[in-house]
Amino acid sequence: MTGARLPIVELDGVEKHFGAVRALVGVELSVGAGECLGLVGHNGAGKSTLMAILAGTLAPGGGRITLSGRPAGTHYSVGAAHRAGIRCVFQELSLCPNLTVAENARILHPALRGFGWRRRAATLIGAKLNEIFPGHGIAGGEPVGDLSIARRQMVEIARAFTVTDAAADLVILDEPTSSLDAVVAGQLLAFVRRFVETGGACILISHLLGEVLSTAGRIVVMRDGAVVAARQAEDFTRDTLVQAMGSVARAEGGAPAAFASKRADEPVIRARPLGQGAGEALAAYRGEVVGLAGLGGHGQTETLLEIFAGRGDRPMALVAGDRQSDGIFPLWSIARNIGIGSIRGLSRLGLVDAVAERRLAETWRQRIGIRTPDIGNPILSLSGGNQQKALFARALGSEAEIILMDDPMRGVDIGTKQEVYRMIRAEAEKGRTFLWYTTEMDELIHCDHVYVFRDGRVVADLPRDRLSEEAVLHASFGEAA
Repeated sequence: MTGARLPIVELDGVEKHFGAVRALVGVELSVGAGECLGLVGHNGAGKSTLMAILAGTLAPGGGRITLSGRPAGTHYSVGAAHRAGIRCVFQELSLCPNLTVAENARILHPALRGFGWRRRAATLIGAKLNEIFPGHGIAGGEPVGDLSIARRQMVEIARAFTVTDAAADLVILDEPTSSLDAVVAGQLLAFVRRFVETGGACILISHLLGEVLSTAGRIVVMRDGAVVAARQAEDFTRDTLVQAMGSVARAEGGAPAAFASKRADEPVIRARPLGQGAGEALAAYRGEVVGLAGLGGHGQTETLLEIFAGRGDRPMALVAGDRQSDGIFPLWSIARNIGIGSIRGLSRLGLVDAVAERRLAETWRQRIGIRTPDIGNPILSLSGGNQQKALFARALGSEAEIILMDDPMRGVDIGTKQEVYRMIRAEAEKGRTFLWYTTEMDELIHCDHVYVFRDGRVVADLPRDRLSEEAVLHASFGEAA
């Protein structure tokens, strides 16, 4: 813990308003050297806004920021935060896709300059990737736009922990494992523990409560822009954390009742992953929830995209995991982003019926709990998790008979997850078919069948009575169960 040393950062009465929306209300927070602080709360609770202020990308509307006992002043910025040793890994990744991994490292570390800086940058970022994510397979000269979202997240994390002319005293991790599979996420959390043991500090924001409870020493709970609880991690359980967050949903875990097999008629989806070769490899039947599992980057997303591209006239919807690149229309309103999935049904004489569009969006705003005072607001006015809710609303509000989900729960709070799980099951009971890629092992219990991928191929088909974490991991690594 911090001992007699001053906290690295203290926030005193920090506030932030966006028009009529109170994002932060008098927040008090401090983080000391050698501490991992867990920060939890529902989407829209103010976590990411608070971290943006701490990282210098957003100016506070009131309150005071103190760095190692010294006031940050009115001109606190990204540069000032960096000089103070504060780094941030944002939930919405900040890498430039048209630049290489090494060139992106240079953006955060301007000390990398002069002849041969690209080689030095590649060496530095490569060494940090090796330290945090052994076996990552990422080259310094690769364009970031060619990397999967999981590998982009790994580069962003390694860049934040890389040290050049300024120390990395406090690293903010905003949903750092949201697109990582269980093995890579475990590598990161193990590194965080080592980093903290050597005197570094981290703020860990995650909707995976198990990660927070196992990694953080102290946990702060936010609700409606304010801190509502702050205690040692050992004083919380999953249930008490959920209760503090104000959720009406039960805590994670607890498998649903056994599902009746629906594999009687012909499948509505037949697909062969690109690396599968000849032979039928994957099938989904009407009313089924079929999971795609395995380590990240082994062909799950590519299979979903191949199915979606070959949908023809079949009503089909895709819930993208990478919402910034493949999901939202950033210049449109929330209502228009939701309604685009039902454009045919909302059109009259070739024009979109704005009243019907708003009615549809408002219905789903209430059903799925999108936190906004006005459905006509820009989609970018929403937090990342609420943007993801809008993508769910687009798919579930459409007439699609088949819904493909590409790791869709990234950055979604536990209460909303439970609501979405119930919606998926209810829609499946009505005859909809779901094909669901997830990196979260706990989500597989909501599936009727799970296909495990490795090296672009399906290596295991696990019905519910054979489904277990051990079976998935054995298949993922090519071991006999």
